[in-house]
Amino acid sequence: MLEQVAFDIETTGFDVDDVVTVVGFSLPLGVRVFCQTAERTSDGVEEHVQDRVEEHVIVSVHESEASLLEAVAEFVAMRLRDDDVLLTAFNGETWDGGFDVPFLRTRFAAHGLDWPFVDVPYADLFPVVKKLFNTTVDGQSRSGLVAAYNLLCDGNHAALDPFDDSAEAVTAFEDGRFTDVVLHNVADVLRTAALGRVAERYCSRSDFQLKSLTPTSHG
Repeated sequence: MLEQVAFDIETTGFDVDDVVTVVGFSLPLGVRVFCQTAERTSDGVEEHVQDRVEEHVIVSVHESEASLLEAVAEFVAMRLRDDDVLLTAFNGETWDGGFDVPFLRTRFAAHGLDWPFVDVPYADLFPVVKKLFNTTVDGQSRSGLVAAYNLLCDGNHAALDPFDDSAEAVTAFEDGRFTDVVLHNVADVLRTAALGRVAERYCSRSDFQLKSLTPTSHG
């Protein structure tokens, strides 16, 4: 099995002109996070996050969405491309069109930046968890990221997340509370990574439905 690298993004909303605020990736030795501040002063996010998280976390702060996306592209080229990794997300591109991957495509296109996820295989964990595990509680499916994580994993990352709902990350970014937004992202990245490990342990390789993210016109 390829080494799973889970990722998750935070944004200012769901509309086409909303922007990416944070992108995080899980790695064997910890989490790599990119945060933008919309040209505002950082609140010491790098030090504050590491003080709160047991896992090793590297945070880089960027002044704009464009500089964040450029840094993410450089990271993908150096760390993920042409390596034995499997990029994963939870509902990144599945239910109702997904979120993370379509949103990133739009924002890279908005800045005229090349799509970075070339030669990087991808699998969405949402259909794996929804179809192949029982997450029913009181007659209702609990297949969202947080609920599935709490049911199938240890739930330890709940204490790390400062928000009860992901929508709070939008207000926090607007208020300049970048540390809270990054902590929420790290919590979701770690939740996604944990669900990926459970799925890898109990499901077959064919269940992951790998796909290529390489665009048709690349090269």
